[in-house]
Amino acid sequence: MTRRHCLLALLLTCLAATQPRAAPNPTLDILTEDDPPLTFEQDGKASGLVVEVVQGIQRRVGNHDPISVVPWARGYRQAQQQPNTVLFNTNRTPEQERMFKWVGPVTETLGCLFVRRDSPIKLQTLDDARKLPQIMVVRDWYLQQLLSAQNFSNLATVATPDQLLNMLMRKRADVIVSENTTLPHQLRQQGFDPSQVRKALTFSHTYGYIAFSRQTPDAVIKAWQQALDEMKRDGSFAALYRHWLPGEAVPGINPPAP
Repeated sequence: MTRRHCLLALLLTCLAATQPRAAPNPTLDILTEDDPPLTFEQDGKASGLVVEVVQGIQRRVGNHDPISVVPWARGYRQAQQQPNTVLFNTNRTPEQERMFKWVGPVTETLGCLFVRRDSPIKLQTLDDARKLPQIMVVRDWYLQQLLSAQNFSNLATVATPDQLLNMLMRKRADVIVSENTTLPHQLRQQGFDPSQVRKALTFSHTYGYIAFSRQTPDAVIKAWQQALDEMKRDGSFAALYRHWLPGEAVPGINPPAP
């Protein structure tokens, strides 16, 4: 090797040593809750509409981390406190905007107050709802946060949607907070006829996202968002949505800002 070639090889070695190395994809702690038909556990495995969407994204980005079903309050705390944590389905609201990094949307929902079909309660406005003795809602859920921000002081909380519905149907609660997309399925799952419950008031229209802890690398967020957008463009996202939520509007790529 000539002196010139030796100098060139040395230069290239030094340049390579000074180049920043691409950080490997971190291991993600992927969490969801029991909120059928969007997310739930079946035969020991996570299932549901948004679970299948996340699994589709994982295949496209080469991620193989497992999905765990945990109580919502636990997952919500972890996603705020621990790096590389993923939590879904998380509704993107102004109150939560700076708490997470976001990939989505994956759902579009209405937040409503529900009562039993034979209930005499009539609600026209949120002021009417503020005068109720009590409204039941899932603890640390975005709908609780939305109502709390509207100066509701009559909220009582439970840990899971199952507990919420049981309280209503067994007449231990008169008004509950839930979503139009999930309530009918959850009622049928527990052996109740959805016609036994009626919507008393709609108070929110939000989009559900896959939320990442703030410490998650931006490159991960970008890759997951691109994979979701590809699923929407090639029709695979719409197929999943229509399978799990027939008749519901399919969220597009560019929703309104929260």
